[in-house]
Amino acid sequence: MKTLIIVVHPEIQTSLINSRWVGELGKFPDKYTLHQLYEVYPDGVIDVESEQKLLEGHERIVFQFPFYWFSSPPLLKKWLDEVLLHGWAFGSKSGYKLGGKKIALAISAGIALEGYSKSGPYKYTMEELTRPFELTFEYVRATYKSPFVYYDMEFNATAQWVEASVEAYLGFIDRL
Repeated sequence: MKTLIIVVHPEIQTSLINSRWVGELGKFPDKYTLHQLYEVYPDGVIDVESEQKLLEGHERIVFQFPFYWFSSPPLLKKWLDEVLLHGWAFGSKSGYKLGGKKIALAISAGIALEGYSKSGPYKYTMEELTRPFELTFEYVRATYKSPFVYYDMEFNATAQWVEASVEAYLGFIDRL
């Protein structure tokens, strides 16, 4: 069963970690379907029917993105608003097309894990900050999995650190 990886990064070519993850995932086209929203929709006009068919064809879906202002890049919010429609994703007998599908987030975060704690500068855990995603996917009856978060991008981005993230990320996806 292939996993759909929806990559949402507006500047993937300048990203050390997200571009490395995409590069590694691309080596396994039999296991992963890569779908880069900013590449497919540079003008922000989303083909809703195409996106829905893509989702229907996969049982596991991962949204990969950098953590921006305590959320995702804006195209992901637009995508959720436009693709998860009443009658398809929820709210009717023909809805709930994502029901039972496993969905998770894969997030790169700039600061260390300790920053995302009650005693840290941001006062909330990553699980608390990503709760709207959890509720969204539960609302459409998908099976939401805890997020994969790779912390400390801003201060620890050595080549060794980036490489260590690849194995951890692939292991996370394969365990979904």
